Amino acid sequence: MTDRFTVVHLSDVHATLGELLYGQVDGVARLEQVGDYVLAAGVTPEAVIVTGDLAQRGHAAAYPAVNAALRALGEKVGAPVFTTLGNHDDPDASRVLDGHTGSHYRVSTVGDTRIVLLDTHSGAIDDEQLDWLRATVAEPFGSGTIVALHHAPVPSPLPTLSKIGLRDPERFAAAIAGSDTRVILAGHYHHPMTALFHGLPVSVGPSLAYHQIMNAGPSTVSGHDLAMFSLVQITADQVITAPVSLQSPSPLFSTPVSHTTPAPQRIRTP
Repeated sequence: MTDRFTVVHLSDVHATLGELLYGQVDGVARLEQVGDYVLAAGVTPEAVIVTGDLAQRGHAAAYPAVNAALRALGEKVGAPVFTTLGNHDDPDASRVLDGHTGSHYRVSTVGDTRIVLLDTHSGAIDDEQLDWLRATVAEPFGSGTIVALHHAPVPSPLPTLSKIGLRDPERFAAAIAGSDTRVILAGHYHHPMTALFHGLPVSVGPSLAYHQIMNAGPSTVSGHDLAMFSLVQITADQVITAPVSLQSPSPLFSTPVSHTTPAPQRIRTP
């Protein structure tokens, strides 16, 4: 990898039309807020990747607004936007999204990085898609491959979510075995998580809609209004993930940071 490849990783937008999610969450507006945050932070991403659940189930009419917001986000941060489908997404209505008019799974390149986008709206990867995936990553490309899908191939540590990840993850592992995959990006759990999957780093992005209440109990799923996304940075020998909250509390302190290297001081001897 020539230097570094930075991804703004979004997931689980759950956009609605005509009403706010749970009476207060506006997924489309939060896509705009991400762009403002990225600019304010001085981040210059090479790509924006959204791993599914772009619209809330039953809100298929929200896709045009989502698509417009994603285009605006890409223009604002100066990077291409790539999307995958999740279990809430409508595979027919979502064809209005850029990149989805043909197939919901596809491959793109940004510079010398390959981005493989998978379709797990059913919770699994079917045989046809697995065959395509195996053939797509059979030969290495440039500085490596990012694989993005909605359902994580590793379980959440929460008991209530531990069995809702990707079905048959071992078949997915076999399809990418020996490939130049650098990182797997996923979502679905509504909490950030990192893991190793057959030796490959997995970064599960938090949700832009709401965050899991982690201590809700072993038989309860509960969410609170916390919009988050991740910054993922890939270099020749590292994969770095940082979850970011859109809700910023008042700082305890603010100190200017100098990016210049101070001149070495001479040691005087008596």
